[in-house]
Amino acid sequence: MQVVLENEALKVTINSFGAELASIRGKATDTEYLWNADAKFWKRTAPVLFPFVGSLKNKEYHYEGKTYSMGQHGFARDMEFAVDVQTATEAWFSLQSNEETKAKFPLEFILKIGYELEGKELKVIWQVENPDTKTLYFSIGGHPAFMCPVDEKGKQSEYYFKFDTDKDLTYGLVADDGQGLMGQQKDVLPVKNGYAQITEHLFDRDALIVEDRQASAVSLCTPDKKPYVTLSFDAPLFGLWSPAGKGAPFICIEPWYGRCDKTTFDGSLEQREYSNTLQAGEVFRKEYTITIV
Repeated sequence: MQVVLENEALKVTINSFGAELASIRGKATDTEYLWNADAKFWKRTAPVLFPFVGSLKNKEYHYEGKTYSMGQHGFARDMEFAVDVQTATEAWFSLQSNEETKAKFPLEFILKIGYELEGKELKVIWQVENPDTKTLYFSIGGHPAFMCPVDEKGKQSEYYFKFDTDKDLTYGLVADDGQGLMGQQKDVLPVKNGYAQITEHLFDRDALIVEDRQASAVSLCTPDKKPYVTLSFDAPLFGLWSPAGKGAPFICIEPWYGRCDKTTFDGSLEQREYSNTLQAGEVFRKEYTITIV
């Protein structure tokens, strides 16, 4: 099922499968800003990552003395959500723990994903509830992919990021072991007056993992340095990604409350870095905003 939100500026389409954004189209110019899920490059557009962000060491985790297998980014992106609210400019989707989820993640949860459209802004809201008496441990993140180049104008290597900081960004890299884990290597993305060039080989080593709240807004800019889409967030870390070596015409800007394990990690679910914790009856609520300029 698809849900459409629409106002005078934007038309937004969301799939109930994964509660995933499928399209953000500017009405004045009929420009599509979101990646089209062409499987040649990447079959998704903006998956919600829950209850894990990134890969786990050996594709498993340990909880209460048991070992559970888990693929990259958890399972919510591959499940059907209920549509709880649908108006012209707002939609809410929900997923609740069940026997299928508890076989691989033995914790109770209620996950609600909200989308609110106002002017040229789309607010994405994540709400996680713990309906159980046991502590809930989880990660959650966004993975929206935006056209770059946009409207087939220019080459990606002529485009820029713009950040709400003038400082160079230090980022972690995925290790070369094929597990998708965070290695020890750090690198620096040079930032001048808030701008950083998107070079041809920027993503050769997979995602750029930017920790420590170094920025809270990231824009994609055309070759003349004009922003056309901005993500604003209050997440402790974020990722920047495009498939390595494919020349894919999109870039993901990913606000995260969680990340992949480090290659050196050897702990339990409760000990994972950037994990979020909810006691019985507590609610976690965070949001980020996509602005079309």
